[in-house]
Amino acid sequence: MPRQLLEIDDARAEVLERVPLPEPEAVALREAAGRVLAEDVIAPEPVPAFDNSAMDGYALRAEDSAAASPEHPVRLQVRDESRAGRPADASVGEGEAIAISTGAMIPDGADAVIRVEDTRAGDNGAVDLFAATGAGQNIRRAGEDIRAGDTVLRAGTLAGPAELGVLSSAARSEVLCARRPRVGVVLGGDELIGPGDPLWPGAVRDSNAYTVPALAAEAGAEVFSIEHVGDDPGDTRDAIGRGLEADVCVVCGGVSVGEHDHVRAALERLGAGEVFWGVALRPGKPTWFGVTEDGRLAFGLPGNPVSAMVTFILFVRPALLAMLGRDPAALRVPVELTEPYAKTPERAHALRCRLVPGPRSWLATLTAEQGSHVLTSMLGADALAIVPTASEGVAAGERLEAELLPAPTIPA
Repeated sequence: MPRQLLEIDDARAEVLERVPLPEPEAVALREAAGRVLAEDVIAPEPVPAFDNSAMDGYALRAEDSAAASPEHPVRLQVRDESRAGRPADASVGEGEAIAISTGAMIPDGADAVIRVEDTRAGDNGAVDLFAATGAGQNIRRAGEDIRAGDTVLRAGTLAGPAELGVLSSAARSEVLCARRPRVGVVLGGDELIGPGDPLWPGAVRDSNAYTVPALAAEAGAEVFSIEHVGDDPGDTRDAIGRGLEADVCVVCGGVSVGEHDHVRAALERLGAGEVFWGVALRPGKPTWFGVTEDGRLAFGLPGNPVSAMVTFILFVRPALLAMLGRDPAALRVPVELTEPYAKTPERAHALRCRLVPGPRSWLATLTAEQGSHVLTSMLGADALAIVPTASEGVAAGERLEAELLPAPTIPA
């Protein structure tokens, strides 16, 4: 009797239900780029910490500049200088000014800054003003960017350059981040050879050894091991056992029902309980997922190069993101196909497509021939547009859900 194939979303839900909670670890700020925050970050102090100047110029009382114009300059006496990191000792009184640099503290008594371009140094420590300025002009107020007690970053945020800057502004030299899940990759098949090996009859160059670890790293994981194994039951079991030392083991190839497919039996012997085997998906039907007694995740992916990438993106990547505290659903977007696509209502199809902005949603155009062996169909692809299982095809302009690929090239 044919086995029941799971729908993509049902299979994905089965995976996410079994993902362990993120494990936090303290990470030094300089090492936190690309990490996912495991805590909300609250600012202990305002940013900026004090009123400061937005311009090089002179701090003064706005009322003292009210009559200034190019024809009738107003002269003030310069009493001191306020530099970045070195505030003025003096305060500003009537008819006085203090020279000030961008970012320097506003001295007591001043309520405005006139930019240096609207002034000219006079004799005997004076300055001539050629324009009036209003109260508060060219002053950055304390707490204008961040107030003390503000939550500046939320758990689940991916730390990029701006986030690192905000963390530093919030006086954080280290931050709690989700521990990177470790991924073990096992690649099965007697036919597989490396890119530098001589090609012999029947040999296949192993692209999965490069695409799958790269996908894992782009999802935020640490690649624990990459191992190739031939079509031998004992060797397959041993290699997968080593892969299961990681948090997530991904096996490519050997997961179907052929005489030389030993992956499912090996996983069972190693204590990885099957959750599902078979998804209503093209490419990717024979995808397998299971969990060990101690909660490690195991995925058996098809060996065809596109199938391996598609199933990793749809099932393994969501698990890795969830283990990091990120929301996998954030990578789903609506798209509209720019051309018709025909299929039979047996399995969902994952179409490799390029995206451009449209009036209502992204417009999706197929990249190339969509066979599971055509790895070049992934070149330039921004997303996988999902044509549902029950569909007999879609017309141009019909809306579909799509899964964004790891490094989309869609224009900003």
